[in-house]
Amino acid sequence: MTYEPVPLPDRVQLSPDASLESVRAFRDHMRRRHSVRDFSDAPVSRAVIEACIETAGSAPSGANQQPWHFVAIGDPAMKARIREAAEEEERAFYAGGGGDAWLAALEPVGTGPEKPHLTIAPWLIVVFAQRYGVRDGERHKHYYVPESVGIACGLLIAAIHHAGLVTLTHTPNPMKFLNELCERPENEKPVMILPVGLPADEAHVPAIAKVKKPLDEILSVF
Repeated sequence: MTYEPVPLPDRVQLSPDASLESVRAFRDHMRRRHSVRDFSDAPVSRAVIEACIETAGSAPSGANQQPWHFVAIGDPAMKARIREAAEEEERAFYAGGGGDAWLAALEPVGTGPEKPHLTIAPWLIVVFAQRYGVRDGERHKHYYVPESVGIACGLLIAAIHHAGLVTLTHTPNPMKFLNELCERPENEKPVMILPVGLPADEAHVPAIAKVKKPLDEILSVF
């Protein structure tokens, strides 16, 4: 393919005052986002999940190669298999495989090897990173894959929150079992499982999760 410029198709420019009002409203909305482990089993429509993934698919990527694939799983049996495999890895991690420092860092978060959210949440979204592409049987290099997939995951999480749903970033390691289970090729690496749904009536979050670094710790201005 060759470079072909087209006029900017969309403009979302705002006045300075409207821009500040809009971004502050979005900031406040995103501050209400929480990583939730207590899910309701209430159903969520496939159309909502698809719209969230379409949002993720609009993310910028290195050379516009879009090196990602998303697998949405609502099948209870498949979710149960993922939970079984993930908890096997988690038991080894919490038995000492994670190391003392990592386990100590997780104590205020209150996590453990049991992952009931993987079967209770109505949907699981498994994110795969395409380490390289395959076109017409030929292998071709992808660029900035971790950065590109990370940006897409950020948009996906924002979209899930915008839909009035909750999620949790779950990263069992290793996750190679997901390739076979989700019928994905060897050039794709599973990087994250996102359970998606509504919070349970009795949902809780760890107090430490509400402690965020202030602006002066995360921003430098020159």
